[in-house]
Amino acid sequence: MEALIPVINKLQDVFNTVGADIIQLPQIAVVGTQSSGKSSVLESLVGRDLLPRGTGIVTRRPLILQLVHIDPEDRRKTSEENESNSRKNGRLYRGIDGEEWGKFLHTKSKIYTDFEEIRQEIEAETERVSGNNKGISDEPIHLKIFSPHVVNLTLVDLPGITKVPVGDQPKDIEIQIRELILKYISNPNSIILAVTAANTDMATSEALKVAREVDPDGRRTLAVVTKLDLMDAGTDAMDVLMGRVIPVKLGLIGVVNRSQLDINNKKTVADAIRDEYAFLQKKYPSLANRNGTKYLARTLNRLLMHHIRDCLPELKTRINVLAAQYQSLLSSYGEPVEDKSATLLQLITKFAAEYCHTIEGTAKYIETAELCGGARICYIFHETFGRTLESVDPLGGLTTIDVLTAIRNATGPRPALFVPEVSFELLVKRQVKRLEEPSLRCVELVHEEMQRIIQHCSNYSTQELLRFPKLHDAIVEVVTSLLRKRLPVTNEMVHNLVAIELAYINTKHPDFADACGLMNNNIEEQRRNRMRDLPSAVPRDKAAAGSSQGASVSEQVDSGTGNWRGMLKRGEDGVPADRAVLQPPIPASPQKGHAVNLLDVPVPVSRKLSAREQRDCEVIERLIKSYFLIVRKNIQDSVPKAVMHFLVNHVKDCLQSELVGQLYKTGLLDDLLTESEDMAQRRNEAADMLKALQKASQVIAEIRETHLW
Repeated sequence: MEALIPVINKLQDVFNTVGADIIQLPQIAVVGTQSSGKSSVLESLVGRDLLPRGTGIVTRRPLILQLVHIDPEDRRKTSEENESNSRKNGRLYRGIDGEEWGKFLHTKSKIYTDFEEIRQEIEAETERVSGNNKGISDEPIHLKIFSPHVVNLTLVDLPGITKVPVGDQPKDIEIQIRELILKYISNPNSIILAVTAANTDMATSEALKVAREVDPDGRRTLAVVTKLDLMDAGTDAMDVLMGRVIPVKLGLIGVVNRSQLDINNKKTVADAIRDEYAFLQKKYPSLANRNGTKYLARTLNRLLMHHIRDCLPELKTRINVLAAQYQSLLSSYGEPVEDKSATLLQLITKFAAEYCHTIEGTAKYIETAELCGGARICYIFHETFGRTLESVDPLGGLTTIDVLTAIRNATGPRPALFVPEVSFELLVKRQVKRLEEPSLRCVELVHEEMQRIIQHCSNYSTQELLRFPKLHDAIVEVVTSLLRKRLPVTNEMVHNLVAIELAYINTKHPDFADACGLMNNNIEEQRRNRMRDLPSAVPRDKAAAGSSQGASVSEQVDSGTGNWRGMLKRGEDGVPADRAVLQPPIPASPQKGHAVNLLDVPVPVSRKLSAREQRDCEVIERLIKSYFLIVRKNIQDSVPKAVMHFLVNHVKDCLQSELVGQLYKTGLLDDLLTESEDMAQRRNEAADMLKALQKASQVIAEIRETHLW
């Protein structure tokens, strides 16, 4: 069991070299209000005057005090080692004369045999970091005391809890000290030594209050009552020491420290301990054997050993897990580059492969938060682009007046006998042209996603690239440039797809012919329904006579041609019954009294449309709608294919050759494979930490099972 505390001290030394707080080692943290006697308790445990003393705030930095019990043989051995080291360094240190000595971490291997020097060094080191005012710092001072008169202990002396800033202390000194104390006592592997003066009420103890915050069950809190000899006459601490006032699971121990007068008179700690024993025997005879500095030292030693034993398995696991993590981290930083040419080619090839895999959906690191790569391109094609096209109204931006004006303009000075074909072509081209903008936007979105894949590959797939920022920037530049070059080509192709549709309006298209035939049947049926619904007083032949004259002429003209006009004109005698549903009612003076025609000449309209005009408009609108849907279907199918061929697949196929051609040059090797400034530093830090963890693991492994019990 005794071997456990030195093991923890060794671990502390190991981790102090790398300045790491990642492992929470078992230790005893001393907590109490200012001037409650914390430092005096520590001095009693050491048996020597070594800590700065005085009134007000004296301890302004955490002091990690490791007490190491030694035998005379160890002392001689250490002396010999010290002499051999001094010869190696070319400087002759004298051996350790005294039987007790101290060492600071910040002064490396310097040995202090004069404890007055240790006190001065603590004061100097405190002022060096915390300044000579009353401010505090959370950077600890590490001090090791080797002595045959101490038990193995690791203690942390913390600044005293204060409430009101004094002198030039910062306004938030109370919060600063509190946060510093909580940092140490929140460690679940620490034992809290709560120091309270006996001449204050235990119920108002700040030390116990702050200890209870992090240890509500009191499982790792030991209370120490100081200044038993300074209590008011007629009072005693019997109830407190018996645990009747505030029960603490680990116990309550009373001690008597030296007064400031004793210190000024150079009273030794040994004399003080002897006087303390006499005082306890006289005042508390029944409790004398369970109080006092010597009992406190033995109790702390026992508690710390048992605590270390309980913490050790978890500590071992934590060290092994961290060692594995740092090994992985070190591997990700990579080894220093030896063969630059091979490394560059390997990185370029890996990036190109990852880029292609991300598009194909076979990447090693699959994003779960959002769509990326090929999946997003698919979403753009079928959700974004597809739905946008479906939302385009075939007759959007086209009013009945526009249609009528186009029909009139197409006939010139002669009144039309039938609907001119030119007006249909003119209007349908205008509608088809509207499909170009969403198609080009689709190209733009795919281009943006291809850009985002570059970042995705850098972040997730090829960690090595982060080592070489210049190579990373160069690769991004080459891929961006390649994408930029393909954008105009793809846009041109998509533009041409729309232009091809505009170049030739194929009215013999099978789908269009079927739509015309279906429309003709619908119109015939509507005409028959209308005739059936006429009042009996109106002769059917008279009702149809006026409106069918144009139709009969049209039939004679077109009967032999078999074109779409003939099919649609047969039997069209009036306004279809469903006109009200398909087309909104025409206002008496639509569009502020005039319609804009294709020559930008305003034509006043100050009357209702005739039945013939309404019929002609409806025919054209139905034809436009039918043809527009055919073209939209073609565009919806061909644009994604064009984007895939001209942009996505082309970049996939050419990416590696482009990267190799642009970057794989002897003159660029040194520049591209320059590591980022902090990478080498981070690699060294990770290597040091890994070494420390491996050493710590070795230290723990050396503990034999017999030591644990």
